[in-house]
Amino acid sequence: MSTHSTRSLAVPYLFHDLVNDRIQTLHREAEEQRLILRISRVQRARREVKRANDRLRKALSRQV
Repeated sequence: MSTHSTRSLAVPYLFHDLVNDRIQTLHREAEEQRLILRISRVQRARREVKRANDRLRKALSRQV
């Protein structure tokens, strides 16, 4: 009897721990996705700057 009652008392705590672990995992994954998005935006911005610099260099070389 005491084994059953001890086990039944532990189940809510285990469930609570599992839920908390899942929440933490979701938060961590969301942060990773935000970081990936920021990195891709920076990479895209760098490519755009490079293209703009190339266009500017080409335009300036035509004026000389």
